[in-house]
Amino acid sequence: MSFFSQAWAIVRKDLVTELRGASTIVSMVLLGLLVVLVFNFGVEPGTASASLARSGVLWSAFLFSGVIAVGRSFASEKEAGCMDGLLLCPVDRGVIYLGKLIGNLILVFATGLIILLFWTAIYNVGIGGAWFGLLLLLVLATIGMSTLGTLFAAVAAGVRARDALLTVFIFPLLIPLVIGAAHMSTMLLSGKTLGEAGMWPWILVVYDVVFLAVSFMVFDFVVED
Repeated sequence: MSFFSQAWAIVRKDLVTELRGASTIVSMVLLGLLVVLVFNFGVEPGTASASLARSGVLWSAFLFSGVIAVGRSFASEKEAGCMDGLLLCPVDRGVIYLGKLIGNLILVFATGLIILLFWTAIYNVGIGGAWFGLLLLLVLATIGMSTLGTLFAAVAAGVRARDALLTVFIFPLLIPLVIGAAHMSTMLLSGKTLGEAGMWPWILVVYDVVFLAVSFMVFDFVVED
């Protein structure tokens, strides 16, 4: 089997497992929608900062729901006693990371899309011509979230309080991603194009590329420990 065929086998196994149980998917979606709904009562329409505040709510909901998805990357393997078996497979460790990463990308992006649609309905936001830019932004945010989340989920998999530890690890590193996504979505919804968004798109691209490269390099050492 090729590198990507081996990775896809892991993706297929994880997605089938999640779809059969569906508890993680339901938790992700419900938490994201709940965050959007609750914060709807705290944003005063018509204020100067209302647009940025609404964007902050969107990406906060994305952040909280995404952490649930990535946190399960290796937890299920550990709970079932399959972690050692997975690591003993005669494949490159990068295959394991890529398989887990792609699975997280699919789950996080699908959940983020549902949250985005719900957010536009609750806040009565007209996407208009900004839909392409918002989808691109969602892809960049999904890559950043999944890249870091998959790596730190492997770090926290063997720890009893892994959910709390994962949150402590990942939230500070995701702050630039959330800030950049909030500012960029505000610009797009105000009628600006991607070309007028300044350095924000490039900051997110660099963020994703750097952490993706670092994650691939250190993953082998993380799972060995």
